[in-house]
Amino acid sequence: MNNKHGSAAVLDNCVFLGEEDKNSLYEDGDVVIGGLFPLHYSPVFSRPTYKEKPTTNMYKYFSSRALRWIQTMTFTIKEINGRSDLLPHLKLGFHIHDSCDDIPVSLRASLLLVNGQPDRGFRAESCDAVRRTVSSVIIGDAGSGVSMALLRSLGCFHIPLVSYFASCSCLSNQREFPTFMRTMPSDTFQIRALARLVSYFGWTWVGVIGVESDYARFAIQLFLQESVHYGVCAAYTHFYPVVVSQQAIDDLLNVIQFSSSKVIINFSGESEMQSILREIMRRNVTGLQWIASEAWATAKSLWEKSGDLLMGTLGFAIRRAATIPGLKQHLTSFTASSLHKSAFLAEFWEETFDCQLNGSVNTHSHGSDNFFDRQPCKGTEDLNDVYSPYSDVTQLRVSYNIYKAVYLVAYALQDLSNCKLGKGPFLNGTCADPKNFKPWQLIHYMKRANFSALGEKVNFDQNGDPIAYYDLMNWQRAPDGSLNLVKVGFYDASLPSGHSLVINDSVIQWPLGKKAIQSVCSSSCPPGTRVVRRKGEPICCYDCVPCTEGEVSNKTDSLECSRCSADTWSNTARNLCIPRTTEYLSYYEFMGILLCVASVFGACLSLFIITIFISYKDTPLVRANNMELSFLLLAFLAICFLVGLLFIGEPSDWLCRIRYPAFGISFALCISCLLAKTAVVLMAFRSTLPRSNVMKWFGSNQQRASVLLGTAVQVIICFIWLLTSPPYANNNTDYHGATIIKECVPGSEVGFWSVLGYIGILACGCLLMAFLARKLPDHFNEAKFIAFSMLIFFAVWITFIPVYVSTAGKYTVAVHIFAILASAFALLFCIFVPKCYIILLRPEKNCKKK
Repeated sequence: MNNKHGSAAVLDNCVFLGEEDKNSLYEDGDVVIGGLFPLHYSPVFSRPTYKEKPTTNMYKYFSSRALRWIQTMTFTIKEINGRSDLLPHLKLGFHIHDSCDDIPVSLRASLLLVNGQPDRGFRAESCDAVRRTVSSVIIGDAGSGVSMALLRSLGCFHIPLVSYFASCSCLSNQREFPTFMRTMPSDTFQIRALARLVSYFGWTWVGVIGVESDYARFAIQLFLQESVHYGVCAAYTHFYPVVVSQQAIDDLLNVIQFSSSKVIINFSGESEMQSILREIMRRNVTGLQWIASEAWATAKSLWEKSGDLLMGTLGFAIRRAATIPGLKQHLTSFTASSLHKSAFLAEFWEETFDCQLNGSVNTHSHGSDNFFDRQPCKGTEDLNDVYSPYSDVTQLRVSYNIYKAVYLVAYALQDLSNCKLGKGPFLNGTCADPKNFKPWQLIHYMKRANFSALGEKVNFDQNGDPIAYYDLMNWQRAPDGSLNLVKVGFYDASLPSGHSLVINDSVIQWPLGKKAIQSVCSSSCPPGTRVVRRKGEPICCYDCVPCTEGEVSNKTDSLECSRCSADTWSNTARNLCIPRTTEYLSYYEFMGILLCVASVFGACLSLFIITIFISYKDTPLVRANNMELSFLLLAFLAICFLVGLLFIGEPSDWLCRIRYPAFGISFALCISCLLAKTAVVLMAFRSTLPRSNVMKWFGSNQQRASVLLGTAVQVIICFIWLLTSPPYANNNTDYHGATIIKECVPGSEVGFWSVLGYIGILACGCLLMAFLARKLPDHFNEAKFIAFSMLIFFAVWITFIPVYVSTAGKYTVAVHIFAILASAFALLFCIFVPKCYIILLRPEKNCKKK
């Protein structure tokens, strides 16, 4: 550009080679701060012919917001220049260009800023005059992709770039972009806030769309990674081009319409969103919950063209300044001369009032055919009569970031100016010259800046990023139909993780109804169920399977069911462990009472028959049936009846060790008595044969000994059983989990079945001898009654075995008692009731028959 760098030079003059950029704002100063703002956006596509020099691109839209940003920068610089406590010996200047949100345009503008260019004309008196216009630091750009391109071009020159709106997390890489700083929080924090937001409202099935740019790609990649921690899945991820064609819009809308997701997160700018909204209105797609990225979370211009489509939209916006004193007056204090000198202001005026200024310096038509047919401006136009985002200072967010960015540079210059020689941060303690410093020297102080702006502490982390704070905004319809941006919460990254997001649900206005819409792939699994993933589908798509018995889940979407403790069990809903019910045969329940009565009745009946036999002991019937064995048998039967009582009540170890031996020994006594009685009858008949003296072996003593011997074997079996593996009380939870069955466990199955088996052997012997003696010619022969009683005895106990094995709990005990009572009653009724009938009712038969 100048003679030192090989540019064309004539004597002392510097000649600017190339086209002059007239659309800029410039004010001289000791330090000139560069500025890049997207005043125009959305280029009109034109195909180059390659036969002539390409013309300057035309753009569809003019951004009144960007003009406010420009004016905020000029206002802040003037405010700093007017202060006596900040940079009193330095004057700040500015050189501001339109970047058009376009990388080639922005690159060209940035090179003009760092190389220097006179504001008007392209010939300077000397190279020094050009050097004074060089910007050592640039405030810009708004877009992440544009900022990245600028850094790759200017980074080797160590030119500091301070962005007010670029949020891509990729720019936090200080190894790749060491000269980058920003007053806009990194997308890393916004993504965490968005993930928490959708999780807060239970939206686990969301659509994610974005423009094809570094900003959207990095943001969506971060969101997909972060959302996994909150159980949020992307129903789809779709990118669309910056210059949105009809085909791209159709593809996007088809994806949205055919998806079951009703929540859409959109990472794009204002212009791309306008194209999407037009197609949504044409197709009449409703019922969508939009989640706005910070790029369009407060873009009020979208409301006017969307009807009610964006009502209920939620989005995180950067921190808002309550007010910037004096900014409103600065924005609206237009003069006729300023309108005729600044192409930016002239274009804004003409676009706002749809008129043409006399001698206008605006040549930008936005591709409109009737641009030059506009009526001349009357001169009575007033900004207070119309609404414009330019003069709206109620949502100073990006403007506030610009305000802080300028102050960042100012405070860094202040620290640089306060450097004391010999104590400086550079080689050998040197300091930088405040009026002739190197850009890399300034970035050193900027990285360490720590100041207050409008009462807010401003500092930066090691990546040059500010501490993140977002306002959660809700798009609501005001009574007059205009957009009302209502703050319904906030996200503060400095707070602990669980408290960083605060939301006031009660003030949120939703797109449909009074509650948040549902957007899930699968409905939440209620307590009592667990999540089972569907193979090949996202983790948000699953089935709900009830917990098995004995397991519970007491929270929604539980991945596992937890097992209840040993003394508890799951309720019917499977969401709570409740104490298990205890089951045993009690004296207080109907079945226990019935069996108890039957046992006592049997015992009393046995004693009653003993009384009868004692009363009629001298009668032939009693004398003929071995009176002593009959008394013993009745006494043992009474014991058998009473043994049944040992099986009723809550089991304990000592009770279990008594009931089984008592049962075995009592029946062994009874059957041994019957066996002795039958043997006596059979041998008595044999003794009537000639030369037979067999009866001498079956006297009273021998009969008692046989009873004792038969019982002694059972006693030995029980004794061995109790010594080796005795019965014990047990809490059985295997049969029915909700019930603790208190039962007696035999301990040794061999011992239990040995006791039963020995009783069976005695019964078989008794049955065999009774069968042989059934037809003996004795008037009072009871062998046939014994045989019949043994048959009943076997029927009872053969039936008992399968029933005993197949039942559990108190029913097993009841079956056991029933078998004891049934067999005891069979013996009692078959053997003694016929005798009592004769004794009491047919006494004429109670006599000897010759």
